[in-house]
Amino acid sequence: MKDILVQLDGGDVTPRRLEAALALAGRFQSRLTGLFAQKETEPAALVARRPSQRLEAAAAAGQLAFEAACQTAGIEGRFIALAHGDPGFVTAEIAFCARYFALVVVGQGSEDYPQLPDDLVEKVVLESGRPVLVIPRSGGVLPLGSAVVVAWNASREASRALHDSLPILQSAAAVTLLSVPRQDTPLPNEVPQMDIIDHLKGNGVTAGLERMRAEDIGVMDLLLSRAYDLGADLLVMGAPAGSSFGKNGGTRYLLRHLTMPVLISG
Repeated sequence: MKDILVQLDGGDVTPRRLEAALALAGRFQSRLTGLFAQKETEPAALVARRPSQRLEAAAAAGQLAFEAACQTAGIEGRFIALAHGDPGFVTAEIAFCARYFALVVVGQGSEDYPQLPDDLVEKVVLESGRPVLVIPRSGGVLPLGSAVVVAWNASREASRALHDSLPILQSAAAVTLLSVPRQDTPLPNEVPQMDIIDHLKGNGVTAGLERMRAEDIGVMDLLLSRAYDLGADLLVMGAPAGSSFGKNGGTRYLLRHLTMPVLISG
């Protein structure tokens, strides 16, 4: 995680995700890039596909705040900004930029958050191909990654999320895997015996395993509830492509009801 991207938009919760990104950059001695993106609201600027004076001023203020925060934290920082704020392109352009980083830090979406489209998080997860750390609008942010819960069902997405988060797991004080078996998971006698806890041990991670059963959105409620009970400050999970982000999908439900940061890989 030597090259981290944090999404900036000038909103009132931006400092929360910047604080989390700075903490991770300091832990892993990473370079931190701030990407400013915000929806344009002035019709003339939209037609011209160039930023309005309002948007330019917001970007300039965002750059000053970002650079000051990096200097205070002693973090190598770099600031970039999208060329315009056309709502039809903002999300896709953020997702494109995200492909050039080891980790992407974004804010929890909301229908009443005016700066960005409310489907930003899910589109970045599905279209960037990178692990995405989502910081909730409220609740604790730091410490982050001291007590980690990993949602595990032996799926491709769960495996990717677990391995994407290995640097964090290796430095965590406590790691718990919550096992939520898939219906299509091979029976034990169909494949060689596999042990995810042993695999993590070989990678320098001491973890515990808990098994639980629930269905669809019930799984997400159970994950959040159990993670809270365990005192977790980070949830790691995979996001199956497509259906889980559909209407009433479990992953979308979880992202709308976050109570702690979540690192999600698609």
